[in-house]
Amino acid sequence: MKLQRRHFLALAGASVALPGTPAWAETYPARPVEWVVPYPAGGGTDVVARTLAEAMGRKLGQTMVINNRPGAATKIGAEYVARSKADGYVLLSADTATLAANPHLYGKLGYDAGKDFAPIGLTVRFPLILVVNPSIRATNLAEFLAWARQQKGASYATPGAGSPHHLATELFAEQARVSITHVPYRGAAPAVQDVAGNQVPFMFVDTASGQSFIASGKLRAIGVASGKRVTGFESVPTLDEQGLKGFEAYAWQGLVVPAGTPAEIVQRLNAALVEAMGSSAVKARLQALGLEAITSSPQKMGEYAAAERAKWGRVIRTAGIKVD
Repeated sequence: MKLQRRHFLALAGASVALPGTPAWAETYPARPVEWVVPYPAGGGTDVVARTLAEAMGRKLGQTMVINNRPGAATKIGAEYVARSKADGYVLLSADTATLAANPHLYGKLGYDAGKDFAPIGLTVRFPLILVVNPSIRATNLAEFLAWARQQKGASYATPGAGSPHHLATELFAEQARVSITHVPYRGAAPAVQDVAGNQVPFMFVDTASGQSFIASGKLRAIGVASGKRVTGFESVPTLDEQGLKGFEAYAWQGLVVPAGTPAEIVQRLNAALVEAMGSSAVKARLQALGLEAITSSPQKMGEYAAAERAKWGRVIRTAGIKVD
């Protein structure tokens, strides 16, 4: 559902501008807004975007049209938005890969994560949980590490090289001082299925992908990578609680627009996003997906993304991870 590009026409006289506010800002949005999702339709990112777009559209009084542009670890969608006009009519669901990992994983990147986007606000975090196939005789972190050290290079699954799950596991291996072997898959679904089928013994799984497998007993949860216990998984202690002090890793997402988008439009989008995130319907939908809703100002999102970029850049360099 690709939208045609048109120059934004400020309709003078269509509304009365507040003192100090440009008239064009008062008319925004005067037409449908394009929301680019850099993943296929039907996935977790797509569901989050559609849920928020519906609620934000009501607040803004305009339709928000989802445009799925998947591929190349979000690079295709990100490059498209980075080159778009900075008028508030093209948004991007940007995540850990887009803003934190890709700048360190790729030798050539068609966008600058720190300069080509203006943040609107954070949206969700996907908590990660260390899980094992039930055949592994480990029920807590100490038992798991004892098992892993006996294996001397135990295999672990991820949705792909450079994914948040991959980076989290490399950070885990570094802090826990354990040697493990990466087995990348093309997506979370086949990775989770193979761990449940005992083709690969363990992985870090996001709550959305692993919830049903953990609930059914096909996977055993060892510990969560969050700073505190996760709603819906309260019986699973954090890895920090179990002795891996300070360990924290998430897959996260936020909303951005092209750099140079007027501040008035950025603030209006942020206000609509925060209101949408606070609605009971959106909260219920996100909780059902096992996601942690997070809100922020544009400034706080920018600071968070910069900190994550530095954190995962160090992990990627230390582990020697390269995608191209």
